[in-house]
Amino acid sequence: MLLNLNDYRQAARRKLPKFAFDYVDGGAEDEVTMTENQRVFDRWQFIPPVLRASTERDLSVNWLGQRFELPLAVAPTGYNGMLHVHADELLAQAAADAGMPYIQSTVSTSSVEQVGALGHQNHWFQLYVLKDKRVTEDLLKRAKASGCKVLVVSVDAVHFGNRERDKRNYARPMKLSLKSYLNIACKPNWVRRVILPQGIPGFGNLTPYLPPQYQKGVGGAAYFAEQMETHLDWDSLAWIRALWDGPMLVKGLVAPADCQKAIQLGCDGLMLSNHGGRQLDGTVSPVLMLSTIRQLIGPEPLVFIDSGFRRGTDVVKALALGANGVLLGRPLLYAMASGGPRAVSHAIQLIQSEIDRTLAQLGCRQLADLSPELLYARP
Repeated sequence: MLLNLNDYRQAARRKLPKFAFDYVDGGAEDEVTMTENQRVFDRWQFIPPVLRASTERDLSVNWLGQRFELPLAVAPTGYNGMLHVHADELLAQAAADAGMPYIQSTVSTSSVEQVGALGHQNHWFQLYVLKDKRVTEDLLKRAKASGCKVLVVSVDAVHFGNRERDKRNYARPMKLSLKSYLNIACKPNWVRRVILPQGIPGFGNLTPYLPPQYQKGVGGAAYFAEQMETHLDWDSLAWIRALWDGPMLVKGLVAPADCQKAIQLGCDGLMLSNHGGRQLDGTVSPVLMLSTIRQLIGPEPLVFIDSGFRRGTDVVKALALGANGVLLGRPLLYAMASGGPRAVSHAIQLIQSEIDRTLAQLGCRQLADLSPELLYARP
């Protein structure tokens, strides 16, 4: 019985080959940051007031002039075709059905045009900045033409993290080990469900730019690794801000001074993140910095947050500390891998019900009723 998002993780472990599960589930080096991202929520305890009428709750939010049904968004995640055929489109549809944004990754399996063809109004685009400015400019043009109204610029993956658990499944870069192939042979349902209908998934957004030697198999991953802009700086962000005429959010910030500078540069909001513990191991969990950052930038800029959210209580704590919304990444990928789009919709419903129940038990009718006074921070 699948009762919470952690149950979907165990279901995904059973369904996926080890290399695919480790790709989704793993973090950098000793995975200290990844583990701490979930444990850190225990630092705060609720102080529930009583005798407050909260029979009906409203979980809706207003972001960038648009109303959404939930304070949640689907985080940008790459290479989802390894989990399910058409995973990106299915995630976008599940998000639309739930009344929440879907943020498509630069390195998604499906192209921005394929997701855009669904016609959903809550389609946002996440940009990794590449060395070739012409490619970056073209990606932005394609996102705009595909109906994306909000741009999310990721700035925390210029240098890839050392994901050792992931590496152990390979004999050399991009080449699975014999042990991994034997493990795949033990997952015939995955082969039948994922590989046979589509072959080895690629990278839809990058396909137009791939040189011939990168066109086959997972060559797009090698191209992407070579083309990441390692000289990304504040001038680069200002250049992107000038190119994009719509709302722009910066993802991957945890340092308060960086957050303040991003807002001063003209960005419409922030996405606090340590990349789910997949980059620099030992990085602070973003929720620990949330109150400080909110006080520094003031109440107006949007602040989203991710990294380690598994329960509705986690979401409510972040909202009480000053976040406007929470991004869900891994939990929805676990659901997609274990049961496809129905499972994703069920996972969203599970966390929605947890958020709603938590509000009721705190005597809150709406998310605006949440405040730090409802939390006790253990020393």
